[in-house]
Amino acid sequence: METEEEFNIVTTVNAEFIVLANENVRFQKILNDNISTIDGQIPFFFLKLKYPNKKFEKLSGSDLIFYICEKASKSGQKVFLLGGLEISNETARQKLKKLYPGLLIEGYSPPFSPYPFSKELNEKILDILKRFSPDILFVAFGAPKQEYWIEDHKLFLKKIGVRLAIGVGGTFELVAGIEKRAPKFIQTLGLESLWRLYQNPKRFKRFVRNFKFFKYIFS
Repeated sequence: METEEEFNIVTTVNAEFIVLANENVRFQKILNDNISTIDGQIPFFFLKLKYPNKKFEKLSGSDLIFYICEKASKSGQKVFLLGGLEISNETARQKLKKLYPGLLIEGYSPPFSPYPFSKELNEKILDILKRFSPDILFVAFGAPKQEYWIEDHKLFLKKIGVRLAIGVGGTFELVAGIEKRAPKFIQTLGLESLWRLYQNPKRFKRFVRNFKFFKYIFS
Protein backbone atom coordinates (compact mmCIF):
# COMPACT_ATOMS: atom_id res chain seq x y z
CA MET A 1 0.00 0.00 0.00
CA GLU A 2 1.69 3.19 -1.17
CA THR A 3 1.10 6.57 0.41
CA GLU A 4 -0.92 8.78 -1.89
CA GLU A 5 -1.67 12.49 -1.75
CA GLU A 6 -5.41 12.18 -2.28
CA PHE A 7 -7.91 11.39 0.44
CA ASN A 8 -10.27 8.45 -0.14
CA ILE A 9 -13.41 7.32 1.64
CA VAL A 10 -14.44 3.67 1.46
CA THR A 11 -17.93 2.41 2.31
CA THR A 12 -18.71 -1.27 2.82
CA VAL A 13 -22.21 -1.57 1.42
CA ASN A 14 -24.53 -4.20 2.86
CA ALA A 15 -28.32 -4.61 2.70
CA GLU A 16 -28.81 -1.99 5.41
CA PHE A 17 -26.80 0.55 3.41
CA ILE A 18 -28.94 -0.04 0.33
CA VAL A 19 -32.12 0.50 2.35
CA LEU A 20 -30.72 3.67 3.94
CA ALA A 21 -29.51 5.00 0.59
CA ASN A 22 -32.99 4.66 -0.87
CA GLU A 23 -34.51 6.52 2.05
CA ASN A 24 -31.83 9.16 2.61
CA VAL A 25 -30.56 11.40 -0.19
CA ARG A 26 -27.46 12.53 1.68
CA PHE A 27 -26.38 8.98 2.47
CA GLN A 28 -27.01 7.92 -1.13
CA LYS A 29 -24.78 10.73 -2.39
CA ILE A 30 -21.96 9.70 -0.05
CA LEU A 31 -22.10 6.13 -1.40
CA ASN A 32 -22.21 7.32 -5.00
CA ASP A 33 -19.36 9.80 -4.62
CA ASN A 34 -16.88 7.46 -2.94
CA ILE A 35 -15.34 3.99 -3.19
CA SER A 36 -17.71 1.18 -2.26
CA THR A 37 -17.27 -2.53 -1.71
CA ILE A 38 -20.10 -5.01 -1.27
CA ASP A 39 -20.46 -6.49 2.22
CA GLY A 40 -22.84 -9.44 2.21
CA GLN A 41 -23.49 -12.42 -0.02
CA ILE A 42 -27.14 -11.59 -0.78
CA PRO A 43 -26.53 -7.98 -1.91
CA PHE A 44 -23.54 -9.25 -3.93
CA PHE A 45 -25.66 -11.87 -5.71
CA PHE A 46 -28.60 -9.59 -6.52
CA LEU A 47 -26.46 -6.65 -7.63
CA LYS A 48 -24.62 -8.92 -10.06
CA LEU A 49 -28.00 -10.20 -11.26
CA LYS A 50 -29.44 -6.72 -11.73
CA TYR A 51 -26.31 -5.18 -13.26
CA PRO A 52 -24.61 -7.99 -15.20
CA ASN A 53 -22.31 -5.58 -17.06
CA LYS A 54 -20.97 -3.87 -13.95
CA LYS A 55 -18.11 -5.09 -11.82
CA PHE A 56 -18.71 -5.53 -8.08
CA GLU A 57 -16.29 -6.61 -5.39
CA LYS A 58 -17.40 -8.43 -2.25
CA LEU A 59 -15.23 -7.30 0.63
CA SER A 60 -16.52 -6.82 4.16
CA GLY A 61 -15.10 -4.42 6.72
CA SER A 62 -14.12 -7.36 8.92
CA ASP A 63 -11.97 -8.75 6.07
CA LEU A 64 -10.66 -5.39 4.91
CA ILE A 65 -9.27 -4.37 8.29
CA PHE A 66 -6.91 -7.37 8.42
CA TYR A 67 -5.69 -6.85 4.87
CA ILE A 68 -5.02 -3.14 5.39
CA CYS A 69 -3.34 -3.59 8.78
CA GLU A 70 -1.03 -6.24 7.35
CA LYS A 71 0.01 -3.86 4.56
CA ALA A 72 0.37 -0.94 6.99
CA SER A 73 2.64 -2.95 9.28
CA LYS A 74 5.03 -3.49 6.37
CA SER A 75 4.91 0.07 5.04
CA GLY A 76 5.09 1.91 8.37
CA GLN A 77 1.72 3.58 7.94
CA LYS A 78 -0.21 4.48 11.07
CA VAL A 79 -3.70 3.10 11.75
CA PHE A 80 -6.36 4.51 14.06
CA LEU A 81 -9.52 2.78 15.30
CA LEU A 82 -12.28 5.27 16.15
CA GLY A 83 -15.50 4.12 17.77
CA GLY A 84 -16.92 0.77 18.78
CA LEU A 85 -17.25 -0.35 22.36
CA GLU A 86 -14.35 0.65 24.59
CA ILE A 87 -13.46 -2.97 25.34
CA SER A 88 -13.69 -4.02 21.70
CA ASN A 89 -11.62 -1.06 20.52
CA GLU A 90 -8.81 -1.88 22.97
CA THR A 91 -8.98 -5.64 22.41
CA ALA A 92 -9.04 -5.25 18.61
CA ARG A 93 -5.93 -3.06 18.74
CA GLN A 94 -4.07 -5.57 20.88
CA LYS A 95 -5.05 -8.43 18.59
CA LEU A 96 -3.96 -6.55 15.47
CA LYS A 97 -0.63 -5.63 17.10
CA LYS A 98 -0.06 -9.29 17.90
CA LEU A 99 -0.98 -10.42 14.40
CA TYR A 100 1.15 -7.77 12.69
CA PRO A 101 4.28 -6.97 14.73
CA GLY A 102 5.45 -3.42 14.25
CA LEU A 103 1.97 -2.13 13.40
CA LEU A 104 1.60 1.49 14.49
CA ILE A 105 -1.94 1.59 15.82
CA GLU A 106 -3.93 3.62 18.33
CA GLY A 107 -7.62 4.09 19.01
CA TYR A 108 -10.33 5.89 20.89
CA SER A 109 -13.88 4.89 21.78
CA PRO A 110 -15.92 8.03 22.55
CA PRO A 111 -18.99 7.73 24.75
CA PHE A 112 -22.16 6.98 22.79
CA SER A 113 -23.78 10.15 21.54
CA PRO A 114 -26.27 11.04 18.80
CA TYR A 115 -24.85 12.78 15.76
CA PRO A 116 -23.89 15.57 15.35
CA PHE A 117 -21.70 15.28 18.44
CA SER A 118 -21.39 18.05 20.98
CA LYS A 119 -18.65 20.60 20.30
CA GLU A 120 -16.66 19.35 23.31
CA LEU A 121 -16.78 15.69 22.28
CA ASN A 122 -15.99 16.41 18.65
CA GLU A 123 -13.04 18.62 19.54
CA LYS A 124 -11.67 15.86 21.77
CA ILE A 125 -11.90 13.34 18.92
CA LEU A 126 -10.20 15.74 16.50
CA ASP A 127 -7.46 16.57 18.99
CA ILE A 128 -6.65 12.89 19.58
CA LEU A 129 -6.53 12.27 15.83
CA LYS A 130 -4.35 15.31 15.19
CA ARG A 131 -1.81 14.23 17.80
CA PHE A 132 -1.50 10.72 16.34
CA SER A 133 -1.87 11.82 12.70
CA PRO A 134 -2.87 8.43 11.23
CA ASP A 135 -2.56 7.47 7.60
CA ILE A 136 -5.55 5.12 7.78
CA LEU A 137 -8.71 5.67 9.83
CA PHE A 138 -11.35 3.05 10.61
CA VAL A 139 -14.57 4.58 11.95
CA ALA A 140 -17.05 2.34 13.78
CA PHE A 141 -20.02 4.53 14.66
CA GLY A 142 -22.55 2.55 12.63
CA ALA A 143 -24.30 3.73 9.48
CA PRO A 144 -25.09 6.42 8.57
CA LYS A 145 -23.39 8.20 11.51
CA GLN A 146 -19.89 7.05 10.59
CA GLU A 147 -20.27 8.12 6.95
CA TYR A 148 -21.69 11.52 7.97
CA TRP A 149 -18.83 12.09 10.41
CA ILE A 150 -16.16 11.19 7.84
CA GLU A 151 -17.79 13.35 5.16
CA ASP A 152 -18.16 16.31 7.53
CA HIS A 153 -14.49 16.13 8.54
CA LYS A 154 -12.79 15.08 5.32
CA LEU A 155 -10.89 18.37 4.93
CA PHE A 156 -9.57 18.11 8.48
CA LEU A 157 -8.63 14.46 8.00
CA LYS A 158 -6.79 15.17 4.78
CA LYS A 159 -4.97 18.09 6.42
CA ILE A 160 -3.61 15.91 9.25
CA GLY A 161 -2.38 13.26 6.82
CA VAL A 162 -5.21 10.71 6.66
CA ARG A 163 -5.25 9.11 3.23
CA LEU A 164 -7.93 6.48 3.72
CA ALA A 165 -11.06 6.60 5.91
CA ILE A 166 -13.35 3.58 6.13
CA GLY A 167 -16.70 3.17 7.89
CA VAL A 168 -16.72 -0.32 9.40
CA GLY A 169 -19.78 -0.61 11.67
CA GLY A 170 -19.41 -3.48 14.14
CA THR A 171 -16.05 -4.67 12.81
CA PHE A 172 -14.10 -3.98 16.01
CA GLU A 173 -16.41 -6.32 17.95
CA LEU A 174 -15.70 -9.05 15.39
CA VAL A 175 -11.95 -8.47 15.42
CA ALA A 176 -11.94 -8.49 19.22
CA GLY A 177 -13.94 -11.73 19.33
CA ILE A 178 -16.77 -10.17 21.33
CA GLU A 179 -19.01 -11.22 18.45
CA LYS A 180 -18.09 -14.28 16.41
CA ARG A 181 -17.90 -14.22 12.63
CA ALA A 182 -20.28 -16.67 10.99
CA PRO A 183 -18.77 -19.95 9.72
CA LYS A 184 -17.85 -19.87 6.05
CA PHE A 185 -20.76 -22.01 4.91
CA ILE A 186 -23.21 -19.63 6.60
CA GLN A 187 -21.52 -16.67 4.91
CA THR A 188 -21.75 -18.45 1.56
CA LEU A 189 -25.47 -19.05 2.06
CA GLY A 190 -26.00 -15.37 2.79
CA LEU A 191 -27.15 -16.00 6.36
CA GLU A 192 -24.52 -13.99 8.21
CA SER A 193 -27.04 -11.36 9.37
CA LEU A 194 -29.16 -14.15 10.87
CA TRP A 195 -26.06 -15.47 12.64
CA ARG A 196 -25.38 -12.01 14.12
CA LEU A 197 -29.02 -11.72 15.17
CA TYR A 198 -28.66 -15.01 17.03
CA GLN A 199 -25.68 -13.59 18.92
CA ASN A 200 -27.33 -10.25 19.56
CA PRO A 201 -31.17 -10.26 19.59
CA LYS A 202 -31.15 -6.45 19.91
CA ARG A 203 -30.50 -6.42 16.18
CA PHE A 204 -34.05 -7.67 15.47
CA LYS A 205 -35.51 -4.33 14.31
CA ARG A 206 -32.56 -3.75 11.99
CA PHE A 207 -32.84 -7.32 10.71
CA VAL A 208 -36.52 -6.85 9.82
CA ARG A 209 -35.96 -3.42 8.29
CA ASN A 210 -33.26 -4.79 6.02
CA PHE A 211 -35.82 -6.91 4.18
CA LYS A 212 -36.73 -3.66 2.40
CA PHE A 213 -33.56 -4.39 0.41
CA PHE A 214 -35.59 -6.68 -1.87
CA LYS A 215 -38.08 -3.89 -2.54
CA TYR A 216 -35.40 -1.42 -3.57
CA ILE A 217 -33.06 -3.71 -5.48
CA PHE A 218 -35.79 -4.54 -8.00
CA SER A 219 -37.55 -1.17 -8.08
